[in-house]
Amino acid sequence: MKFNKKLENISTYEAGKPIELVVREFGIEAKDIVKLASNENPKGCSPKVQKAVVDIVANMALYPDDSMTKLKSGLSKRFEVGDENIIIGSGSDQVIEFLMHAKADSNSKILINSVTFAMYEIYAKHVGAEIIRTASQEHDLDEFYALYKSENPDIIFLCTPNNPTGDAIDTATMMKFLEKIDSDTLVVVDGAYMEYAAFKQKSKEVTPKELIERFDNVIYLGTFSKAYGLGGMRTGYGISSASIIKELYKLRPPFNITTLSLEAASVALEDAEFVKESLELNFSEMKRYISFANKQNIDIIESYTNFVTLCFNDSHNSTNISDALLRKGMIVRNLSGYGMNAIRVTVGKPEQNSRFFALIEELL
Repeated sequence: MKFNKKLENISTYEAGKPIELVVREFGIEAKDIVKLASNENPKGCSPKVQKAVVDIVANMALYPDDSMTKLKSGLSKRFEVGDENIIIGSGSDQVIEFLMHAKADSNSKILINSVTFAMYEIYAKHVGAEIIRTASQEHDLDEFYALYKSENPDIIFLCTPNNPTGDAIDTATMMKFLEKIDSDTLVVVDGAYMEYAAFKQKSKEVTPKELIERFDNVIYLGTFSKAYGLGGMRTGYGISSASIIKELYKLRPPFNITTLSLEAASVALEDAEFVKESLELNFSEMKRYISFANKQNIDIIESYTNFVTLCFNDSHNSTNISDALLRKGMIVRNLSGYGMNAIRVTVGKPEQNSRFFALIEELL
């Protein structure tokens, strides 16, 4: 059977290994497995969300509200933007897919960082677009601008804080960069981990309102999968000018978000105290990772997220280390596929982190 030739050069995105698979492969009981690979909130989600979801289960026979009024209203209030500036996706990566199909084709170029979220490249290949990468591991906006001038890309992706490295762009520097980009080039500011960056350092905070008031060619992406603890509900959003959102709606399938997801995200948005507690726990425990890395002589990238990236020297191999951890029931993300001799570790609960430290120290 023949398939679209564009699929020949597309690699399947590898999500973090699920606990169920580790149980089957290594015979380890689920209770003895710690997953620190997918940057999920170790606190889970707000108890208020759990109650709200249970309360609406009886309505599962009905299609969800396709206008998404409640969630849009909450986001509109939270970010001080209009409903017409918002589109909801099944995860923010679905909005990325909309953007790619709306703006790019086989004649397009897409500018991304050398190490960044893999789905930018995968969705670009869906439409046959060419990927242009920077050379620097962290976002160097001077390098981005030079490539923008020489390559004339249709879309530029700025992932801040960046996944999988955890570094973040200084907001003032980013604003100066955006001022130099022409209005026909779409710039995507992916803020999936922005709640963490804003909590840690205000100079890294990007606000959607300021973006769309100053630039009509920029879209901000956010998600409920990280700080809000709703990875299983697959709910993300894009905030941009009304003209861009109108075009994206032409690509959005009906009922692309479930009733449960809509309710969960709406209630999660209201529980600011839960998010604050999650952020405080995250950065408190991250200090332990920094201390551990320094004692073990492991390079650690300063992180503005809920994960840390540990880089090994030539005496250690990230693939061997991640595989050895896996056999002991500890799931982390090996970054060799990104060309890095490193692992990405979600900052978990205190006891989970303690177990990671003990295992990695034993291996090293």
